[in-house]
Amino acid sequence: MHLALYTFGQFIRPAEAAQNDGFHAINDAVLRAIEAAPGFVARSGYDDDENPKSWGFQTYPRFRPSHPPPIDDWAPSTLSLWRDINSAQKATYSGLHLRALKQGRKWFQQGDWPGLVMWWIHSDRLPNWTEGSAKLEALHDHGPTPAAFTFTTAFDATGAPITPNP
Repeated sequence: MHLALYTFGQFIRPAEAAQNDGFHAINDAVLRAIEAAPGFVARSGYDDDENPKSWGFQTYPRFRPSHPPPIDDWAPSTLSLWRDINSAQKATYSGLHLRALKQGRKWFQQGDWPGLVMWWIHSDRLPNWTEGSAKLEALHDHGPTPAAFTFTTAFDATGAPITPNP
């Protein structure tokens, strides 16, 4: 089993606004650091990426407004696979990614939706963007369950509650 991890953010300003320059300046380095982290298995690219390829057409959860239309076509999100929850937590809350997280309030709306969701998936398949969006919505609607959870309320691959310990 692998741990799937989906993240979703919604910019406060249009993606290319000067307010987001710090995000754009650090984003590629953050992705490289995540890919080099122990326990990292793989990540999806985006619709226009060749390396890595996208794991399906990129969709967003319902928290991305459709009326009025979003300010632009991009909402930062990621979809990745991990060997275990401790590795994912350590990569998320340390190093360059932690530095970026600490600046997130400058870049992202603070909605009532969760910023990430995790679930266990058989190691012979890849999650897709639609699945990630649906899991985030389920977490929002029903709270953490073995099918959609967070680092705070986590479950192992058998569905038993666990406390991650990076």
